[in-house]
Amino acid sequence: MESRPVLVCRPGARAKPLVDAIAALGVTVVQGDMMQLEALEETLAMRSIWLDFDHFRRVMVVSPFAAECLAEALDRYWPQLPVGIDYYAVGSATAEVLNRLLGVEVHIPPPEAGEDTSEALLTSDSLQRLDNERVLLVAGEGGRTLFANTLTARGARMTRLAVYRRLLIPPPPGLHQHLSAGDYQALVVSSGEILEHLAKWCSTVALNQPLIVSSSRLATLAGELGFRLPVVALGATPAALAAAVARVRDPETADIDHDDLEKG
Repeated sequence: MESRPVLVCRPGARAKPLVDAIAALGVTVVQGDMMQLEALEETLAMRSIWLDFDHFRRVMVVSPFAAECLAEALDRYWPQLPVGIDYYAVGSATAEVLNRLLGVEVHIPPPEAGEDTSEALLTSDSLQRLDNERVLLVAGEGGRTLFANTLTARGARMTRLAVYRRLLIPPPPGLHQHLSAGDYQALVVSSGEILEHLAKWCSTVALNQPLIVSSSRLATLAGELGFRLPVVALGATPAALAAAVARVRDPETADIDHDDLEKG
């Protein structure tokens, strides 16, 4: 087993399947939270949306934690889910949570899109024309406006509901040490917000180590932040990210984005 570890920056309980998948390759994994997720207290406005949940034609969910918050609220207000609602998830992990907790079928980005991203989900045939349909977007505070702007332009009446907040925190000592020294095989990140925060703690040596990201959008962001070796995985699932780590360990097959390398 090579002594240098692979670093994983995925928050909360979702980190464990990813850590296990990478460890199965025979490498040491160092996992460190740099973000905490905190559910928001329910307001009167939120309660009103939950009570009117049956008025929505489509529900978009951006993350597994958003899916958990949605399921918890619906369990309180809707012992039996209303029918006629189509559910959408940015990735398979979010879809799995919705299916497990709510028992619903979930639309995910089509396979031909090539990755689990908001942009890919928006290529779905069923989202191209939304004439006056009510659409609920369940997300965290802040974040991108891509869904709201795009679906509004396609005719939807959008409601964006923030159900949790993201709190950025310094890296724990072990992770901080590796980022400072750059003594690791690869760094795995699947969140743009975490990537921007993490870049502040990376030494010049760390910026020249392989960075595994889950989409081409993140690879572009990585290049702008100074990372010189972005490697794009085929999605944000543990299997896809672990496969990218395996490619990095074999330089002849590593999928390094040389366009982003030149931008660095």
